[in-house]
Amino acid sequence: MFKVTREIHFCYGHRLMNYSGKCRHPHGHNGRVEVEVTSKKLDKRGMVVDFGDIKTRLQSWIDDHLDHQMILRKDDPLVPVLKKMGEPIYLMQDNPTAENIAREIFRAAKARGLSVTRVTLWETDKSWASYAP
Repeated sequence: MFKVTREIHFCYGHRLMNYSGKCRHPHGHNGRVEVEVTSKKLDKRGMVVDFGDIKTRLQSWIDDHLDHQMILRKDDPLVPVLKKMGEPIYLMQDNPTAENIAREIFRAAKARGLSVTRVTLWETDKSWASYAP
């Protein structure tokens, strides 16, 4: 099995609902995503996928949907307030934990035709979460 990984950086804010720690308050992260793409065979160029293709397909989605957005659960009471203010938000069905954001990025990569097998989101230099089905 061949594997390639592309790293993508983005900034985002979030807060967690039903959580008693500090992360229940709005705060931000300088996130780093590692997107692993695999294939049993290489293409005619000798590649799993060109790194630039990962950037073109997925980084543009991250830039448009997650970068400099407040990522919130769709029923968060802040949603109507931020919408009224015209602030950029990205809404999720689930709590915007690192685990759920990694899964969201995985789904976006799959939807863009990448044979992604794992997505890891680094919230900080010492804390990360991965999603692989």
